[in-house]
Amino acid sequence: MSERQKSGTATTAPGNSNPSAGQDDQKDNLPEDFDIDMDAPETAKAAATIQSQFRKFQKKKQDVK
Repeated sequence: MSERQKSGTATTAPGNSNPSAGQDDQKDNLPEDFDIDMDAPETAKAAATIQSQFRKFQKKKQDVK
């Protein structure tokens, strides 16, 4: 399991009634700059794949209504 997948699991401390209380700490730990080459073909391919999946999700969501 990758580090990103591990950090996505939320656990609540005993006595902590707010399960999202630790999310503010996680936002502060993000790096300020992402080094992503926007001109790389892999980036364009990944963006197209993400957009395609999002459009499918939106269409499925509208069909349910």
